[in-house]
Amino acid sequence: MNDEIRLMPLGEALDRARKLAGELEHRFGGELAAATTEIELRAAHAKVKSGFKAVFDAMKGGRKDLMQSAGELVNASRDRLSTTFQTRLLEISDATTLADLRARPFDLTLPARLPFGSSRGHAHPILQVRDELLEIFRDLGFQSVSGPEIELEKNNFTKLAFPPDHPATDMQDTFWLGPGLLLRTHTSNVQAREMSTRKPPMAIVSAGAVYRRDDDVTHSPMFHQLECFLVDEHVSFAELKGVLSAFAARLFGPGTAVRFRPSYFPFVEPGAEVDVGCPFCSDTDTTRAACRVCKGTGWIEIGGSGMIHPDVFRQCGLDPDQLTGFAFGMGIDRMAMIKYGIPNIRTMFENDPRFLAQF
Repeated sequence: MNDEIRLMPLGEALDRARKLAGELEHRFGGELAAATTEIELRAAHAKVKSGFKAVFDAMKGGRKDLMQSAGELVNASRDRLSTTFQTRLLEISDATTLADLRARPFDLTLPARLPFGSSRGHAHPILQVRDELLEIFRDLGFQSVSGPEIELEKNNFTKLAFPPDHPATDMQDTFWLGPGLLLRTHTSNVQAREMSTRKPPMAIVSAGAVYRRDDDVTHSPMFHQLECFLVDEHVSFAELKGVLSAFAARLFGPGTAVRFRPSYFPFVEPGAEVDVGCPFCSDTDTTRAACRVCKGTGWIEIGGSGMIHPDVFRQCGLDPDQLTGFAFGMGIDRMAMIKYGIPNIRTMFENDPRFLAQF
């Protein structure tokens, strides 16, 4: 019957179009009003579009006056249904929100449901190495202590026997925040704090971020250090070597060689650089020219060490005639680079998921 509209006289065609539009408006209006979910509402609205399209198709090819007059009638009905749709959509949205607010709260203690094929997050490789190092020293009897990253000059330099003209105190090497206030350049500030507030004996290990004005392939303005020290009566260099030998055996494997090279650090006397036998070179003479890690030397530097300087004891209010102690520190980032064979330190701070997913 719809196909006959374009063939009818104008008055009869208008009556027919008005009747069809009314029937569609009544039927679809009821479906829109009865919808209780957004999915049902949009399905009903799709029927509205389809029904009115059929009416317009039936009028195609008719007289111009018929198309204009009948089109106005049909469009008016369609517009009213569109208004009903928008109103009902808003009502359903408000009702859904209200129902969610009144519903029983979610149990946030339940574990999250992960999408299929996805993996859980994990600690950054630097944090993994940090935790492994701390666990080793805790097993050796050291207590883990943390310290502030914003530090006083006296705890970062003065109490550690740094002379006033030491290069580390220059503006070019240290991030100064104000007079006497800076970003710590090493975790040795924990040593100054603990020795100033505790009574010996004490065996302390501390790890965290430190800051220096360095930025190249092997240095970063922000990196991570581990500091370890022991204070008691009659502590000798032999205990220092024993602790570091036990540490190297735990981290790199039994039988790992440890050597000390004389060096200067303001807060220890004598001082020494600590090297371990390259774990990537297995030749009997501990050298391999092709090894990229140790560059064929057979040794890898892991940090500095020494016997705590008497001036450090005095600055912290302790008697160097009665007490001795050792201290050593190492870069956690460097240990991670050695452990995982990472050539560029900046790779660990770029947050590339392709890199981080390997750990």
